[in-house]
Amino acid sequence: MRIPRLYVETALSQGESIALPQAPAHHLVRVLRARTGQAVVLFNGDGRDWPGTLVEAGREGAVVEIGESVDPGTAPSLRIGLAQALAKGEKMDAVLRRAVELGVTTIRPLATTRCDVRLSGAREEKRMAHWQGIIVSACEQCGRAELPELEPVAHLHELEAPGALLALLPGAARPLSEAWNPSEGPVTVVVGPEGGLDDAEVAMLRERGARSVGLGPRVLRTETAGPAVLAVLQALYGDWR
Repeated sequence: MRIPRLYVETALSQGESIALPQAPAHHLVRVLRARTGQAVVLFNGDGRDWPGTLVEAGREGAVVEIGESVDPGTAPSLRIGLAQALAKGEKMDAVLRRAVELGVTTIRPLATTRCDVRLSGAREEKRMAHWQGIIVSACEQCGRAELPELEPVAHLHELEAPGALLALLPGAARPLSEAWNPSEGPVTVVVGPEGGLDDAEVAMLRERGARSVGLGPRVLRTETAGPAVLAVLQALYGDWR
């Protein structure tokens, strides 16, 4: 049986017994039907896994006794940011989920000219909270013990990213294998919306030194392009070599 992994927003230390917050306690006891004596793993984003034992489980909540922390060895070896144009509903969720699994370190949602999604105010706050939940869930599933940083929604001209910028553009001649090398430092991959980046946005990226990158003879959907690039970079330079 797979040992449940749960994210908690609290400091953890060996020998401590902590009452789980309502959401992870409900998931552990009500959804997974864990009982006392069940092994669990907690993590709080500090890069460590904290194995523990469920010592209390009931309607009022759950208590876990924490053991010695371990390094799960799942931290990405590459520093890759993803600047992803806003996509509708499940498409954006899928991008985030796969990006976390593939080792992204920062995620910046982008509002571009041809985006079908417009966010502001309370609606933006709600979506950011939802996306943060997607990231946490993906980390629980894939074994990551640190959370990729979810940055606020920005317009393309507000994008600030360290290192190289790679802009995925249909028809670009430069292959991904020649666009960047880890010796240069971190990299951020810019993915446009379903309708693509407009001419002014492409020009803006080029003025900032972004490198145009092609992804072969076929046009990829916005929810496919980012994860595809992450997978290729991991195969070329990262965890998959």
